[in-house]
Amino acid sequence: MQATLKKKLDVDFRRYEILGACNPSLAHRALQADGDIGLLLPCNVVVQESGEGGTIVEAVDPVVQMSAAEGADLRELAGEVRSRLARVLDRVEVGA
Repeated sequence: MQATLKKKLDVDFRRYEILGACNPSLAHRALQADGDIGLLLPCNVVVQESGEGGTIVEAVDPVVQMSAAEGADLRELAGEVRSRLARVLDRVEVGA
């Protein structure tokens, strides 16, 4: 984002990255359950510089993101994705 905003708008911005974190197998399962679920897939993770010189890593809660979708299969899948993301974010938090 930082380089794009500088190039396109000539503005300075803190370090800010949007990472694509979709798991192809889980995304395929979701699309099989609901072919229109693509916009609701929780695929982005944001890594940004904080004002205190640290780093903030955030991801949307898959259960909340996919709550608009119907079906037990998707609710179960969202819970699985939430667990996986939580494990990753916990490891980032402790610097593992």
